Amino acid sequence: MIRSVTLCLMFAALLSAQPPPAPEQPLPFSHKTHAGVAKIFCKTCHPNPDPGETMTIAGAQKCMQCHSAIKTESPAIQKLAAYAKEGRDVKWVRVYAIPSYVNFSHRSHLQSGNTCQECHGPVATRDQLAKEGDISMGGCMNCHRLKKASIDCTFCHEQQPAL
Repeated sequence: MIRSVTLCLMFAALLSAQPPPAPEQPLPFSHKTHAGVAKIFCKTCHPNPDPGETMTIAGAQKCMQCHSAIKTESPAIQKLAAYAKEGRDVKWVRVYAIPSYVNFSHRSHLQSGNTCQECHGPVATRDQLAKEGDISMGGCMNCHRLKKASIDCTFCHEQQPAL
């Protein structure tokens, strides 16, 4: 009996350690091909416009700067080309979302020496991205403690006026 319970607990732990499945995207996109094999920097496809809070996702026109000559016979690239020609952005499904009550700046984190991989995992080794990094309050607090960054509540959360 104890052996069965132990095996069940170990199996449950193994399942919970697996990252959640990657969300289905409107077009196939391999970070392994782009960031890993082609060595394209994250900021090439994920610009950080002022004021710097959010890393955005490049539009289809940016993709076509390379894909007007690379893999043009691919049905996915042809669909991407149609998006670009029509001036439409691909509706990529975000893997990570920062809650509205958290003040977060990608720019300040990058300027302080953090890497994309610290929060997002080994992106350059993944064909499809799933949420691997722990961007929960606990995950952020652990990192802040480790890097000796502020753990004061108001560092990341706006102070609400008293009622």
